[in-house]
Parts: sequence; C-alpha cells; structure tokens
Amino acid sequence: MVLNYIWVTFFVIAFIVALVRLIFMGDTEIFTELVNSTFDSSKNAFQISLGLTGILALWLGLMKIGENSGMINALSRWLSPVFCRLFPEIPKGHPAMGSIFMNLSANMLGLDNAATPLGLKAMKELQELNPKKDTATNPMIMFLVINTSGLILIPVSIMMYRAQLGATQPTDIFIPTLLTTSISTLVGITAVSISQHINLICKPILILISCISLFFAGLIWVFTQVSREEMGVYSTLTANILLFSIILLFIVWGLWKKINVYNAFIEGAKEGFYTAVRIIPYLVAFLVGIAVFRTSGAMDMLVNGIAATADFCGLDTSFAGALPTALMKTLSGSAANGLMIDTMTQYGADSFIGRMSCVARGASDTTFYILAVYFGSVGITKTRNAVTCGLIADASGIIAAIIISYLFFF
Repeated sequence: MVLNYIWVTFFVIAFIVALVRLIFMGDTEIFTELVNSTFDSSKNAFQISLGLTGILALWLGLMKIGENSGMINALSRWLSPVFCRLFPEIPKGHPAMGSIFMNLSANMLGLDNAATPLGLKAMKELQELNPKKDTATNPMIMFLVINTSGLILIPVSIMMYRAQLGATQPTDIFIPTLLTTSISTLVGITAVSISQHINLICKPILILISCISLFFAGLIWVFTQVSREEMGVYSTLTANILLFSIILLFIVWGLWKKINVYNAFIEGAKEGFYTAVRIIPYLVAFLVGIAVFRTSGAMDMLVNGIAATADFCGLDTSFAGALPTALMKTLSGSAANGLMIDTMTQYGADSFIGRMSCVARGASDTTFYILAVYFGSVGITKTRNAVTCGLIADASGIIAAIIISYLFFF
C-alpha cells in the first residue's frame, strides 16, 4: 500500500508543478517534456531488464550449482550464529542464509552485477517461507533494508569518476564514504530491529561488529599507504580476482561433489531469464514515476526549499549543491551518477560540493529501484514498513554525508 501512495504521489506532484509552470511561467513545453519522459523511461526500464537477463542467467546458474552441490547449505550452517539473530524467523541451515551472505558480500565489494542476481535468489528463497505470498515478511524487510543502506567497502566507481574528472586525490572520499555508508547501514538495521523486536546486544553480533571494525581499520591503513594510481589499479584488480574466484569456487565445488555442473547451470540460468521478465512491469512503473517527478521540476523545488530552510535557520547552505545527487540516489542510481558527475564538472572535482556529492552518492543505495526489483521478482505488493525503514536509512546517510563532508573537507 505504501508503494501505491508513493507512486501516485510522484504523478500528482508532477502534474501540479507542471500546471503551475504552464500558468505562471508560460512554459508551454512542460507537458510535452513530461510525456516524452514517460516514453524514454519506459524504454529505459526494458533496456535495464534486458541487460539484467544475461547477468541473472549467469549468477542464478552458478547459484544452482552451489545449491545442488551443498555449498549454500554449508554457508548457511557457518553463518547461523549471526544471521539467526538478524533473521530469527529463517530456519537454521536454510539455503536463504547462504544466498543472503553471497549478496551482502557482493554489495560490500562493489560487485553490483553479481549482487542483484544473488539478491533476487535470496528473495525467492525467502518467499518459499512466506505464508502470505503478497505480503513482505520480517526477514524480507531486514534483507531489503540492509541492501538499500548500501554498505560498500571500496567505492571503486566513484573514485574512478573522480580520477577521470581531474581530482588531485580521487581517493580522498574513501574514508568519509566508508563512515557514511556504515552509519546508514547501522541505522537501517537498528530501525528494523526495533520494529521487529530483535535484540542486537548479543555475543555473535558484537563479535561480528568487532571483526568488521578491525577489517575496516586494516583496509583504511592499506589504502593510506598507496598512491592514487595504485589504489585504482589494486581496487579494480582485487574486485575482479574475487569475482572470478567466486565463479571458479562454485564450479570446482560442484565437481568435487560429483554433480553435473553444466546441467545445474542451465537449470538455474532458465530461472534468471524468467526473473528478468517478471520485473519489467515493476521497473516500468517506478522509473516512469521517477522520470515525471524529475522532469516537472519538483526535485529542484525540493532542493531549493531545503536550502531556503537552512538559510532561514542561519545554517551554512554550501551543501545545497550536493543535494540533487543525495536525493536522487534514493530514486535512481544512474541519474544520481549523472548528477554527481555534473556537480563535479560544474564546481570542480576537488571542490567542497564536488567531494560532498561523491560521499552522498556512496552513502546508501537506490531504495525504490531495489524495492521494485526485489519485491517485484516475487510478487510482493504489501511492503509493510520496508519503505519507511529504507528511507530512514537513506535519510541518515544523507545527514551523515553532509556532516562528515563538513568535518573532512570544509
């Protein structure tokens, strides 16, 4: 129901703003632009789904090998002490635990192409445990919010954009982005835990947090010891080695367990094709809604309103230039990337606004895209408090990005 209200709101606000522009500003082209945006975004939604087809087929094929060989079950048993606290309603040893771990690992390493198929596989397995097939379960909500919070260890793509646009030190946003996305994830998990009455103060969770903190500290130390050229090379190389190693691990494990890996892969790849087809209507719906909201000028009005409020309260308004990127990342990843690049081009890659836009882009993930794709793939229409918790994580990420950017760059 929440998605219904949000989707309708996009169109209503877009129509009102366009009407105001027509009547008071004489903008006779605005409705033509709105209609064109619906065509363009519909086409874009199909192209995104088409582009996902091959990736989904590849990774769901590999996941089927892992499932048939028992690799996913082995991961599930290994992760039970921690994941059983975050997902108490998932039975111990259920394959969904392994799929969730693989998805979160891919996200943290910035392997977007691998993360989406693995996430869809996890949602399908969670749906098998769902007694109400149209309603999101507690584990689904927790899983989705962790995804939307966008925890990532190495923002490779953002650093590469900075390098291409002439940043003196493209990696200077690494630590601020890491801190920001960690805060977003922590707030998102806390929000879901409170709503689901999950106790996070327990030994396995505390041990996990300690291990992650030590890993972050080591990673930060390593990245402070290399040059910007070396960081770009090492980051990309590490990600690609890990990605190919994961692919090889699935195949070798399957051979070790003496299963027919080729047939298992084909079986899983077929699921990838059907999944890509199922998400097309959900993508079209949301991308069209987002497109008309942007084209009408409503996003610009929102940004200007926030800046005016900050100025009225006597606050510095330098952050306003980064707000379009910060707000757009909730709606569209590609649009947020475009706005981030545009901001760095306009103000300079090493400017305060240019750096803040990069930190804001890496603060969290595209909530509404993930909602549309993940829930759409299994037919969930009643999202309960998933949107609310996801937006809380997004808001905390935006606020953290602004504050941390002031601390590091202002």
